[in-house]
Amino acid sequence: MWDMRYSTWLGLGAMLALPSYAAHAATEATDEIIVTAQKRAQRLNDVGLTINVVGQTALNEAGISAIGDLPKLVPGFNVQKTRLGYAVFDGRFFSLTPRILRLGYAYLSSASIPARLQPFLENISEETGESSSAAMLDGDEIVYIARSATRRIMSIGLGVGSRLPAYCTSLGRALLAYQPEAEIEAYLDRVSLAPRTRFTITEAEKLRAVLLAVREQGYAAIDEELELGLRSIAVPVRPENGSVKIAINIGTQAVRYQTAEMVERFLPVLKAASQAIRYAL
Repeated sequence: MWDMRYSTWLGLGAMLALPSYAAHAATEATDEIIVTAQKRAQRLNDVGLTINVVGQTALNEAGISAIGDLPKLVPGFNVQKTRLGYAVFDGRFFSLTPRILRLGYAYLSSASIPARLQPFLENISEETGESSSAAMLDGDEIVYIARSATRRIMSIGLGVGSRLPAYCTSLGRALLAYQPEAEIEAYLDRVSLAPRTRFTITEAEKLRAVLLAVREQGYAAIDEELELGLRSIAVPVRPENGSVKIAINIGTQAVRYQTAEMVERFLPVLKAASQAIRYAL
């Protein structure tokens, strides 16, 4: 049964393992974005700015020194955003971080990763009848980058761009558990583990043990720690290089499934999807 499910997910992954521009160009809604990006790329390539036509931008130091009026050419761009966490510099290029979502929905509508994740989440929801999401870490929070909702499971509405604390969410724990040890320790030292419900883990030592267990077992399960009446389970998406940046989950109402039932029913689906997603990103 699992092998058949995995084959189905692998097939979906193979279909989606296309160049980013092809995947987006096939979507009529992004045509205008692509044309606009191509025009801007043509204007900026001569000065060292390389723009992927679906919205990913990299700027080298030569490009920065050569462009005095960069904000005029690329509205909203500001090298100073690196200081605010909107971009990171690796010594050669600047790259956007998920925090750019705070500047508007345009980031997600033009990025390739959310578009590639969406079919997998929709398949998860179709197979399980439950809501499914994907998220990345942004500082001490998770930010939702794709979502397939079958019903409202929280008192607040969740959607692309929504943010939640990492420590008390299944997505957050599935991501935190696979960060370098030094980063986990720094996180535990600085974050206030405020109780969201009476079940929330609020002690750093306990959370550290939970994160270790998540890493060992390969998934994170939350039982009414974020909100009463809500349970969820998440797994990391583990690329070939082992650096975990994305997690996917299934959220459900507590009255529908006990934690053990949730793990038994949903974990194989999430693991199969996670394996297939590796071939699509």
